[in-house]
Amino acid sequence: MGSSQIERPSVPGTQSPGTAFRPHALFRGGHAQTIASFLLPRRIHLPAAEERLVEVAPGVQVRCLAYWQPEQARRSALTVIVLHGLEGSHESQYMMGVARNGLEAGMNVVLMNQRNCGGMDACAPTLYNSSLSGDVAAVARNLVEHDGVSRFALIGFSMGGNLVLKLAGEWGPDGPREFRAVAAVCPAMDLAASADALHEPQNRLYEWYFLWQLFRRFRGKAKLFPANFDAARLRGVTSLRLFDDLVTAHYCGFAGADDYYERAAAARVVDRIAVPALIIHAANDPFIRVTPETRARIFANPNITYAETKDGGHCAFIGERDGDANADDGRWAEREVVDFVRRIG
Repeated sequence: MGSSQIERPSVPGTQSPGTAFRPHALFRGGHAQTIASFLLPRRIHLPAAEERLVEVAPGVQVRCLAYWQPEQARRSALTVIVLHGLEGSHESQYMMGVARNGLEAGMNVVLMNQRNCGGMDACAPTLYNSSLSGDVAAVARNLVEHDGVSRFALIGFSMGGNLVLKLAGEWGPDGPREFRAVAAVCPAMDLAASADALHEPQNRLYEWYFLWQLFRRFRGKAKLFPANFDAARLRGVTSLRLFDDLVTAHYCGFAGADDYYERAAAARVVDRIAVPALIIHAANDPFIRVTPETRARIFANPNITYAETKDGGHCAFIGERDGDANADDGRWAEREVVDFVRRIG
């Protein structure tokens, strides 16, 4: 079984992660990896979490689940804030996998739900979107001020990866002194290119799934807050770009999908990231695209480690198990991001 090699552009600051990705013999190719990661059952056992509602804007709260190290080690341990992708939650398997790995590595782990996610639809008449990096900053600030967290790192997947990279870039060299590192798996940094890729014929299955989830959530929001949302805006929506043009942009303060994609993309600020950063991307990710312009910005930033594998799909990276039932169960990226922030933090 051959390994999926890491692409190593001859640019200063671009490196490989700790180990090369070796895809599982039964799951090779972008679609096979992506679909298998969604369908394969996993057994991830986590201890009881402390649930916390954090106000990220006036009258708007997000739900976080905090997994703490024992009291004597809690304040000195690195705290990792983990953010899910589109229509995910703290229950997404990759979120739980990172929580398990982080706890075993001696970290505190906080799984952050984006607005509306994790059972919070009824809590505020707002929608979540890829621009809300300030929500992540609010959660980090809460942990520093409320819990005395001395060091924290950010980890995000897909849409969540865009958000954590966007925040790191917005902070630049002026971020909190407690901020140590950021890692992203298959981040949707180029939102427009990725939305258009999702509409390609071979990717329509994924787009239909996302639209089904988004339609269901939006109709639910319209029932909860009929004065704020109109479900009729979904008429004629047949793509994610149209949804973002007619719904996301309309209700979240953007002129349209193009304006939303431009202003919300981490690609605009990735060159300003001033802490050690890891970006993991699979060349055969079915719908996440990284444009040449964004690659140039990444490669020009010596703080960023960029790892592009030939295989891995979207947020999947299913490899062979290492034989330990309590270890990473073959999910390479979940292990790599934890190892990276552990080494840095």
